[in-house]
Amino acid sequence: MRLSFLEEGTAGTPVVVLLHGLPNEAGTWTHAMAGLAATHHLYALDQRGQGRSAHPGAYSFELMRDDVLGFVAALGLRDVTLVGHSAGATVACLVAQEQPDWLARLVLEDSPPPWPGGPRFAIPTRPDGELDYDWAVVASLMAQVNDPDPAWWERLDRIAVPTLLIHGGTASPIPADRAAAAVARIPDARAVTVEAGHQVHRERPEEFLAALRAFLAPPS
Repeated sequence: MRLSFLEEGTAGTPVVVLLHGLPNEAGTWTHAMAGLAATHHLYALDQRGQGRSAHPGAYSFELMRDDVLGFVAALGLRDVTLVGHSAGATVACLVAQEQPDWLARLVLEDSPPPWPGGPRFAIPTRPDGELDYDWAVVASLMAQVNDPDPAWWERLDRIAVPTLLIHGGTASPIPADRAAAAVARIPDARAVTVEAGHQVHRERPEEFLAALRAFLAPPS
């Protein structure tokens, strides 16, 4: 599996790996990477079927979880903060549930994993023309969102690292009570609300960065 990524920051500083939403690519994190580059070593991954990574035709949250586990192992990264937005946050949760010894912190931007009985979404029609991502990735992951594995939610209590959930507030598609329920299931978790809707890091980039910096700051 060939995976493309962006890298920025200072070698020898704490590592941050960023996972984009659906469908998107690593460039969505450009502002956040620039804002943390002086103090962190950052990697933004193009997840399979998107960006410049391979389009293998097989897509699921579990396969993307395994991609992240393989990516971090291949680069030999340690003490990683894993940041995920939307579908990328679900991937990040599944990674954290595996309890890899390299994971230090987890950040979920406006998305706990889908839960049984949650909202169902119509799978959109494929846009006309050439796409810069594999349309099958959208259809495959949306089908899983509409019929999620109950273990994704049930195993939130397996996440053994400090976790921050950044919720997008009243305009978010994630109900505030469901975000709070996710935080309550994770043993060491907290939440921050930024009134931005689902795209917090795009709509309120400075507030997103402030929340991230506060979470990443070493204890005084």
